[in-house]
Amino acid sequence: MIVAAHQPAYLPWLGYLDKMAKCDLFVVMDELAFEPRNFQNRNRIARERGPAWLTVPVQPDGERIVDKLIDNGLRGDDNWQHRTWRTLVSSYRHVPYFARYIDDLRFVFTQQWRRLVDLDFYMIDLARRWLKIQVPIVRASSLDLAPGDLTDQLIQVCKKVGARAYLSGNGNAVTTLDAERVGRSGIGVIWQVFDHPVYPQACGGGDGFLSNLGFIDLVFNCGPASREILFGRGHPIHVAA
Repeated sequence: MIVAAHQPAYLPWLGYLDKMAKCDLFVVMDELAFEPRNFQNRNRIARERGPAWLTVPVQPDGERIVDKLIDNGLRGDDNWQHRTWRTLVSSYRHVPYFARYIDDLRFVFTQQWRRLVDLDFYMIDLARRWLKIQVPIVRASSLDLAPGDLTDQLIQVCKKVGARAYLSGNGNAVTTLDAERVGRSGIGVIWQVFDHPVYPQACGGGDGFLSNLGFIDLVFNCGPASREILFGRGHPIHVAA
């Protein structure tokens, strides 16, 4: 079994979903520390003048992602849900497949979300449903992990679920994951190789294709063809030496 893991993500980008689709079990590391200015509570979309951030405000209390609460202090038109919805509609209302998915997305912005992790999981599930990703997922908080650094945590995850290999992304994990220590524990390390697809994009800046956006940009632009665009090609991976 190949396991991959990542923190919860708001509007996960395509590389996140690519890693999920390449493994046999995906573990959402919801007990890790919340990282300000990361992607647990924000991501980018395309607008006519270029990329724009959509951010979910959070309260200062709670160091772990699983404990982080959304700041719902502002009401009416100033509430983050109203602002985000207006931005999405103004950005994508003329994009080919926005109307096809609007009802699913409207639900997100009409519910009262209290915990960030619940909102993130809903967004992840929405991406899985729209892109037909059937790889099972579990929350790290359900695995009763002992305290430790990131490498210790991932070794525990693999052993808890009976994995023989861990699929790692090529971002921060390159410097934070001790692949040698993982290997000594009897678990192989596989590095993700992700080639970001270029697809028809109705809105964006004047400098050409905008990459590394939230998954909704692909789906709103390409609709049912999105799965083939993202997963239709081979999934190259290579095993750590």
